[in-house]
Amino acid sequence: MQISDRQTLSSPTNLTQTPRIASVRRTTGETDVHVTINLDGTGVCNAATGIPFLDHMLHQIASHGLIDLDIQATGDLHIDDHHTNEDVGITLGQAISKALGDKKGIVRFGNFLAPLDEALIQVALDFSGRPHLSYGLQIPTQRVGTYDTQLVREFFVALAGNSQMTLHIRQLDGINSHHIIEATFKAFARAMRMAIEIDPRRAGLIPSSKGVL
Repeated sequence: MQISDRQTLSSPTNLTQTPRIASVRRTTGETDVHVTINLDGTGVCNAATGIPFLDHMLHQIASHGLIDLDIQATGDLHIDDHHTNEDVGITLGQAISKALGDKKGIVRFGNFLAPLDEALIQVALDFSGRPHLSYGLQIPTQRVGTYDTQLVREFFVALAGNSQMTLHIRQLDGINSHHIIEATFKAFARAMRMAIEIDPRRAGLIPSSKGVL
């Protein structure tokens, strides 16, 4: 699905604001990833990465973040999922950064505590322009289905670095690997949704005492 920067994946929730949409394509000798994002969407997601569990997590970002995502990826999955997983994180991060632009008027900070049965995950983030990841998950199994759980950290390293965000992920409870990971993606989505919202009191100003992010 090809979408220009003037089209939306769904009707924006704020009709008075120009939809914040971006498309990024990243092609290497290992992967070909194309991401289109609408930060002012309704949660529509079309994800086809060749990694079913990653697709499921991308749906959580779209649904709980109320952003529209179209992510198409091909890669060297005959080797393993690492390159495709990482490059999806890189390209999604670049698309988020592009869609945010100069970040005028955004809330900037987000924080959410997400339960999923016994799992409880906290995510706090800041679109600071200073990429950083503090990662506190303790996932008890090496795999969920066929997905290597080490790749969760690699995804968020790539995403935080390329979206220029400071990202903290903390596990307060949890013993089920699937629950821990899914709660993390849901908490991330909700925290990002909070951070990218437009603050009417900002009146289009950049949310920094320095005047730049």
